[in-house]
Amino acid sequence: MSPRSHRRLARCASLLLVLAGGALAAQAAWIPAKAALAQVLLDRAFDQSLATGQPVRPWPWADTAPLSRITVGRLGESAIVLSGASGQALAFGPTELAAPRGVTLLAAHRDTHFAFMADLRAGDILTLQRLDGGTARYAVRQFQTVRWDRFAISRNLPGEWLVLATCYPFDGATRGPLRQVAWAERVE
Repeated sequence: MSPRSHRRLARCASLLLVLAGGALAAQAAWIPAKAALAQVLLDRAFDQSLATGQPVRPWPWADTAPLSRITVGRLGESAIVLSGASGQALAFGPTELAAPRGVTLLAAHRDTHFAFMADLRAGDILTLQRLDGGTARYAVRQFQTVRWDRFAISRNLPGEWLVLATCYPFDGATRGPLRQVAWAERVE
């Protein structure tokens, strides 16, 4: 092989490596960019839902819509709560699950929208704003670590409760059977 052919081959190989690196960088940036855009669209859909009193889908093909907004004042955290407990909905925010009367049960991933649960403390105030514009405030009363298949909410629980559930331990690298549950009682 001539020196000229060597140089040409080296240039082609270099170009291919640069293109492959660029493709990998673009792929790595895609998920965070998509997540950031989704949050903007969810905030906009929540604002539109507040204005109309009806759930507005954040994008035309979404299988979910905003139901409420949860805010943890002390931690400066806020998230749009979505309808439906599908894996797709959970990828974009907390979802509301079926629960007994007087209980609002929310679930989200430990490493995204409910990452704040690692810093939540008894006494923290959680605010839930509904689509009708009404808000309810809840004080965190207790925490429970329980296997997912042993978690239950009594149908005779007095008062109104907001229950947050996420996977545990918070720094776990794989799925596990444990869930961290925060119980917050309505104070207003």
